[in-house]
Amino acid sequence: MHLTLRPYQPTDANVITTWLKSEYLMRQWCADRYEHYPVTPDDMNYYHQQYIDGRRSVALTMVDDETVAGYITLRIPADDPTERRIGFVIVDDSKRGQGFGKALVSMAVDYAFRELGAKKVSLGVFENNPSAIRCYQSVGFLDSQAASRPHRVVRQETESYECLGETWNCIEMELSR
Repeated sequence: MHLTLRPYQPTDANVITTWLKSEYLMRQWCADRYEHYPVTPDDMNYYHQQYIDGRRSVALTMVDDETVAGYITLRIPADDPTERRIGFVIVDDSKRGQGFGKALVSMAVDYAFRELGAKKVSLGVFENNPSAIRCYQSVGFLDSQAASRPHRVVRQETESYECLGETWNCIEMELSR
């Protein structure tokens, strides 16, 4: 395994969109950011043209040698220019359970701190996604008081989304250096 991060390229969408095998998985990946399932490469590239500007938001592709193996975004939340927020985390579904998710998130966190000068990295993860929660915990998104639970960031109200006829709540996690 020789993993690296590089800037997202429009042709990456041809591979990444094939990993979204169900609408449930797609909603865990993007919540309501895409209107319909399945997400096509054109949909993904249109989203990039609209929302990924290369400065306030960046999209990164993880490659294993030359093979697209993962995808992640980092953006500056509107209220804190020293923070980077992780989003759209996904790895090749044939590689799940092999450490690729942990590697992708670790590399993105390192990139945020070293290359983008972040002081804090944050994310929101759906409560109904325990494998993603474990992945983020393994990278260090932990409460310093209790290593067995995610660092729950106090917010005025819980971020939630209507997905597939249900209300999905987010757990907020962050990592500071």
